Amino acid sequence: MNVSGERPIGAESIQVAVSGDNTRVVVLPKDAVESALDVKAPAQAGYLPRSTSGVFIGREAELSALRDSLTGGGSAAVVQPQRTPAQTISGLGGVGKSALALHYATRYRSHYTLVWWITADSPESILTSLAGITQRLCPQAAQKLEPDQRAAWAITWLQAHPDWLLIFDNVENPEHLGPYLGTLSGGHHLATSRRATGWQALAPVVSLGLLPPDEATDLLCTIAFQGAAVDSQQREAAKRLAHDLGYLPLALEQAGAYAHRTGIDLDTYRAHLALVLDENRDAPSPEQTISRIWDHTLNAITDRDPLAVTLLQAMAWLAPDNIPRTLLEPLAPHTIALSNALGELHAYNMIAFTTDRQSVTVHRLVQTVLRTRTRTRTPAQPHNEDTQPTASGRAEAEQAVRNALPSAYQDLHPDDTAAWERLLPHILALAETTPTDKAPSVDTADTYYQGAQYLYHQGRDAHTITLRTQTLAQYEQVLGDTHPLTLASRNNLAGAYREAGDLGRAIPLLETTLAQHEQVLGDTHPNTLASRNNLAGAYREAGDLGRAIPLLETTLAQREQVLGDTHPDALASRNNLAGAYYTAGDLGRAIPLLETTLAQHEQILGDTHPRTLASRNNLAAAYRRAGDLGRAIALLETTLAQCEQALGDTHPNTLISRNNLADAYREAGELGRAIPLLETTLAQHEQVLGDTHPRTLASRNNLATAYYTAGDLGRAIPLLETTLAQREQVLGDTHPNTLASRNNLAAARRAASAVQQPDTATAANVLDY
Repeated sequence: MNVSGERPIGAESIQVAVSGDNTRVVVLPKDAVESALDVKAPAQAGYLPRSTSGVFIGREAELSALRDSLTGGGSAAVVQPQRTPAQTISGLGGVGKSALALHYATRYRSHYTLVWWITADSPESILTSLAGITQRLCPQAAQKLEPDQRAAWAITWLQAHPDWLLIFDNVENPEHLGPYLGTLSGGHHLATSRRATGWQALAPVVSLGLLPPDEATDLLCTIAFQGAAVDSQQREAAKRLAHDLGYLPLALEQAGAYAHRTGIDLDTYRAHLALVLDENRDAPSPEQTISRIWDHTLNAITDRDPLAVTLLQAMAWLAPDNIPRTLLEPLAPHTIALSNALGELHAYNMIAFTTDRQSVTVHRLVQTVLRTRTRTRTPAQPHNEDTQPTASGRAEAEQAVRNALPSAYQDLHPDDTAAWERLLPHILALAETTPTDKAPSVDTADTYYQGAQYLYHQGRDAHTITLRTQTLAQYEQVLGDTHPLTLASRNNLAGAYREAGDLGRAIPLLETTLAQHEQVLGDTHPNTLASRNNLAGAYREAGDLGRAIPLLETTLAQREQVLGDTHPDALASRNNLAGAYYTAGDLGRAIPLLETTLAQHEQILGDTHPRTLASRNNLAAAYRRAGDLGRAIALLETTLAQCEQALGDTHPNTLISRNNLADAYREAGELGRAIPLLETTLAQHEQVLGDTHPRTLASRNNLATAYYTAGDLGRAIPLLETTLAQREQVLGDTHPNTLASRNNLAAARRAASAVQQPDTATAANVLDY
């Protein structure tokens, strides 16, 4: 990946992979590309959250290890030691991973041009955080760009400018970081995670355990006594309490804040907690430790400001980071009451304010304990009610989010887009933490639906699965299995699975949905036709042409009859059916359909409409497979010229068109024209998508094939070796493309050992895409 600051080839709009799973690629306009390359970060630029307590003690060995890892290899991950099988899954919260990363960033901030904190618990939160870089460095560009484009601008800036630090906090899935670490090589990457495994190929691990006893005592004394002199008796009391709290930093901070706020001495507080353990008892879990502390802390806060507890319980159901004050305002009688309540929570180290004090952050362990707290049993209650969890604050959280929903989720004003991006993490958090015993609600389902639709219209449907799953579950329970909203929700969830590549879950849902549409709406209702088309498309993607083609034929005939021969849906069906024929090798039926479709696209949509260009490319591919390279090359040359003119030099369709034309030249034996085009295409793929993106791998394979065909094994074999290694790493050892690469490399090595040109029977495969 180019990080030197040179302009992309052609100085046009570029294609950028913005998601860590490579499922989303967006086009960044030319003027945005230019600003990303030109804008310089101001001194001390960046974003770091505020520490809850503002106190950091010890950890010098870990800080040194982090510095060594980052300066040596550019990346590091702060994790916790792997413990029991249960802790391997849930992780040990409150040990101070984020605090360590924050302290490192603060200590070494002058060494970096930009320091940026990224909430990394989901692909969506990573994109939202990256987009914030654009808002900070170039707000005028941010105003003109969609959220994904803002993330693309940030990635482009990071590729072009060195010496930055990205902190990926609370990584749930290390695989989401792989492509970022691979394509952003001009700075340092620091990750924190509860997961101790999965980092081998990504970053060296710095394992972070509990605080040593002396450092734990220092932390507790610093917070509890706030700079006052500490005598030997007080320090011994702090040492005993630190031991009973298991040396867990979060527990120490909470206990110290309580002691400071209430003035209670530490031994009395320790007695009230009743945490002294018998030798035969296991140490309490972090959740149990925090819960015991809060029995006292929440009582004290309730006495001082009951609204503060209401707000904290509501925040337990929201995303932990960047909870806007405006989201909480409906829960308070007025803004002064809200400010007082949040101030009280901050005084007890329950929350932290962002730098501008317009948002707050809650520790994830704090949220977990609040969501799973049990009812306190009174003497009048039966004993079996003692352990029933409550959902305190859940209704308030849902209502707050509903009140904040923007009025629309498509064709948005930039202010509405910004509002959605702020709210989306909290909608997702509600969906992910839905209590199992909560009564279903259409209102809640509508909230999830609107959030999913916003993502869909942003091209992010693969990341709506949680929202769509909860929407469907709520509608099924409230409205019934065949209500129109339930049918639509089931179809939408199937579409999300399909977009994410999970056909094993998508197809059964689509089959059910089609059967219900046929039963409820009739065989030729537009929604039924759409459902049939969607199922056929999923069959085709799964390689089940025996079921796909009859469905596509039926759908085309019905759309022609119901909607007319040139309706856009009919054109789409005709193109889809032709594609299925092509995949099945039935060119005798595919080519006439493609010719008809192209003529209709040219007539109705115009010669350079994106669908017309795609249709022309598809027909050229069919001619090429039929052996008619003369007509294929002519069409591909026209398509490439029109794509470059209409879409720009590095638009996704332009790259595909250039690749296909180059490979057609190769197949026709015109290597003098094929190889330069393939070299250009590979350079552009590496530049805008990264070194290991699947399309980059395909482009590298195609260039190696051309070198191979030209007899240039000295250049072919290293490219094939690189492609195979990267496909094994990215796609897995048994993926069909990996197997093809392994076969290609073996053939090239055989040819090299025989010192002769391989014949066509052993030539490498080329993967069009």
